[in-house]
Amino acid sequence: MDQICSQFGITRQAHYQKQHRETARSVENEIILEMVRLIRRKHPRMGCRKVLYKISPMLASEGLNIGRDCLFELLRRADLLIKPKKKFRRTTIPGLWRAPNRLPGTLICYCDQVWVCDITYLELMESRFAYMFLLMDLYSRYIVGWHVSSSLATNGALLSLEMALSRRTNRYAGLIHHSDHGVQYTSRAYMNTLIKNDLLASMGAVGNCYDNIYAERVIGILKGEYGLDSPFVNINQVGSIVEEVVDLYNSDRPHLSLGMATPKNVYDGNVLDIPIIDIPVAV
Repeated sequence: MDQICSQFGITRQAHYQKQHRETARSVENEIILEMVRLIRRKHPRMGCRKVLYKISPMLASEGLNIGRDCLFELLRRADLLIKPKKKFRRTTIPGLWRAPNRLPGTLICYCDQVWVCDITYLELMESRFAYMFLLMDLYSRYIVGWHVSSSLATNGALLSLEMALSRRTNRYAGLIHHSDHGVQYTSRAYMNTLIKNDLLASMGAVGNCYDNIYAERVIGILKGEYGLDSPFVNINQVGSIVEEVVDLYNSDRPHLSLGMATPKNVYDGNVLDIPIIDIPVAV
C-alpha cells in the first residue's frame, strides 16, 4: 500500500482519510435519498426544489446539509429525476353564449376574488374515460371545488361549483368566475347558479389556452406530480384517489408562488403577505 500511495504522491494516512470521507458521504447520500423517497411516497413527482424544502427539517435533525444543485445531481445519479409527460385530449366543446374576459388589468390580492375552472379527462381501463371538473381560488391556489364524472354533462360542473360555494370563506361582492367557453359553463343551469350567488362570469378568448393558464397549470400539477395521467380501473377508484390528491395538493404541497406556503394555509388566512397577481392588459 505504501508503494501505491507513493506512486500517486500521497501518504497512506491521506489515502485512508479519503476512503473514510467517501464512505461517510455515501452513507449521507443514502440517508438523503431515503428522505426524498419518503416525500415522494405522498408526492410521487414533486420537483427538486420543493423536495429540498420538504426535507430541510429532516436534514437539520440529522446534521446534514445539501444544496439544490447537489441534490439535483444526486437525484440524477439515482435516476430519481422527474421525466416530463404530455398528453392532450379535447374536453372543451364551445357554447354559443359568451361572457367578457374580466381578468386583464385586475390585481388579485385576496381570496375569493377570482375563481378559475377547467375540465380534464382521466383515463380508465379499456379505452374509457372519466372527467374531473375543478375550481381553484386564484390568489391562494386552493382547490375550492371538484367533481369526477363519467361524462362531460353540465351536472359535473354544477356539482364542483356547489362544493366551491359551500366552502367559500369570504362573501365579498363581485367574485369573478373565469372559465373557457365550454357548453358546461355557458349552459342556462350553470349561468343561473352564478347569477343566484352573485358571481360574475368571465371567459377567455375562444381557442386561446393562455386565457385560462392558471387552471390548466394546476391540472398539470395534479396529473404530472400525482399520477392522475395514469389509467385507473374504474370511476370509483378515480374518485377516491382524486380526493386524496386534492387534499395533498391543498394541505401538504409547498407552492413556489406562495413563498413555499400551502394553498390551504393561505386560503384559511394563516399566511399573509402573498404576492399580488397582476393580470396584464392584452396589447
